[in-house]
Parts: sequence; structure tokens; C-alpha cells
Amino acid sequence: MRIISVFGGSRVLEGSAAYREAYELGRRLALAGYAVANGGYEGTMEALSRGAAEAGGYVIGATCDLFNPAQPTRWLTEERRTPDLYTRLQTLISLGDGFIALRGGIGTLSEVTLVWSLLQAGQLSPRPFILLGRHWRLMIECFGQCTDMGSSIRALAQVADTVEEAVSLLKAWDHAAERGLAPTPIRPPAR
Repeated sequence: MRIISVFGGSRVLEGSAAYREAYELGRRLALAGYAVANGGYEGTMEALSRGAAEAGGYVIGATCDLFNPAQPTRWLTEERRTPDLYTRLQTLISLGDGFIALRGGIGTLSEVTLVWSLLQAGQLSPRPFILLGRHWRLMIECFGQCTDMGSSIRALAQVADTVEEAVSLLKAWDHAAERGLAPTPIRPPAR
């Protein structure tokens, strides 16, 4: 089973638009046959886990001793407890056959930039790396203006405006890989 590691924020409340988006992403990933991995606690992590679990999916939570006594979300199928944030992030990255990032805080930003850097350096083999939401376009534009990031590095990340588009990008990537094509970012047809 292919695992998609999803990064996102913990400060999202149930019933909010961000919670509903994460829930829908988890649900759609599970229905498409993907397992999901995330940080295992509240906010978008809970919403994603709940959506996937309620759709019959497999959910891995990489929790961290640093956050004791916080309890992991009840929607996990499997908990992988880690001693610190470094090991937690390493666990999520090593589990991921692909990555999706939701809106989050500085922790999410660090997760995104590390995955991006590992893909750029070739330390991770090519795999889907999707930033979900229009807000990421502004971040990429800012990176382009404030760093030496070139277009080839920017191309390692794909921005999906919707959950449907994100799942479509994953399926297109998998379809290309099954046909033996070089794993490069694939865009769905223009609407």
C-alpha cells in the first residue's frame, strides 16, 4: 500500500473550512487506496486521520514524546512514537511515497522545505510533492524573489487548488510510474 505523508497545522478547529478540507483529503486518499501518515494529533492531523479512517483507510500517526501528555487522535490505525521532532520528521519522510502539505505554521513550513531540499539534492527519489491550496502560490513566489531557487527546483513541487486536483495529481503520477515512464510532475488537463 502506498503511503502519503501529509503535513499541516495543529491549530485548526473542527468545523472550520481547513478542517473540512483536511477531512475530505483523508477521505479521498483512503477511497483511492492510499494509506496516510501524519503527525498524529489535533487540527488538520485529526481531520485527515478521521476522514481516512471513516472511509476505511489505514492511518499512521508519528507522535512525539516532546508533546507528552498530549494524546494522539483516536482515528489512528497505528501509532509510531518518536523521541523528538527530528525523528518524527524523519519517520514521516521515510514513510512517504508522496507528500501533500496543507496550510500550517512554522512546523509545516519546515517540513515542506526539508522535503523540497531532499528532493532537490536527490536524497529522496522522485515522488509526488503537492502543496494544497492557492496560498502556496504566494509562498513559492516569495521563495523565488527572496532565494536563489530556480525554476527546476520550483518544479519539484506542484500546487493543487483543490483536494480533487491533489488526488488527481497522485493518481497521474502513479499511472505514469506503472507504465514505466520517468517519474516527473504530471499536471491534469487544463479545465
